[in-house]
Amino acid sequence: MQQAQRVVITGAGSGLGRELALCYAQPGAQLALADINEEGARETLALIRAKGAEGFVQRCDVRDYCQLAALAQACEEQFGGLDVLINNAGVASGGMFCDLSLEDWDWQISINLMGVVKGCKAFIPMLQEQKSGHVINIASMAALMQAPGMSNYNVAKAGVVALSESLLCELKPIGVGVSVVCPSFFQTNLLDSYRGPSSQDKSDIAKLLENSPISAADVAATIVRESAAGQFMILPHEKGREAWAMKQSQPEAIYSEMTRLAEKKLGLSRA
Repeated sequence: MQQAQRVVITGAGSGLGRELALCYAQPGAQLALADINEEGARETLALIRAKGAEGFVQRCDVRDYCQLAALAQACEEQFGGLDVLINNAGVASGGMFCDLSLEDWDWQISINLMGVVKGCKAFIPMLQEQKSGHVINIASMAALMQAPGMSNYNVAKAGVVALSESLLCELKPIGVGVSVVCPSFFQTNLLDSYRGPSSQDKSDIAKLLENSPISAADVAATIVRESAAGQFMILPHEKGREAWAMKQSQPEAIYSEMTRLAEKKLGLSRA
């Protein structure tokens, strides 16, 4: 794949989205920066301009397909096409299944899964017409490992992986590539959007984020490098790769560990 020049990123106003924008920023590059937080996206725009790139900001709530369709139209008008679509916008949530409300489920699915579906629906027709381009969907290791206490998040992110696998096979014959990214915890502002019934769950996640061995910039660099090389499933964390390999070879060992974690969350102990 050639080095990307025209890139659209949802959730570009902070965290991983901003770091991805900075990775793609270079003289001649054109970036469409979308975020529900328009001020944050404008800060990202200033940063990429300092590196010689250009682009524009558009406020976008990924739950609203009309806003994503308008973003796609703006890219067509201003860039004349697109090289890379990055569906990055997402939110955090947690809680044991019995404690989660249906509203918690609807909120999580509407953003982390359907936001990606709608982003693909809005932009892929442009890539189909070009017969070129690359789709990068940001999922999570939660899609592969399904830890207890975050079932709605696990399901949403697993859906992103399933969607990406479907698109990989459907789009490859017409020259459009697909990658799905499954990072573990890393330092970002994801908890700003956290929703869940337990403050303890949020505190536990905060510790995992703080103790991550890699940064958002590290994750972004891995995504750009491996997607350009045509890698489908991108696992930026070494321990994540090890855990995924173990689940494939010894699934019962992983299920036992996840059960132990559930018992700990529930305040239980094995007899």
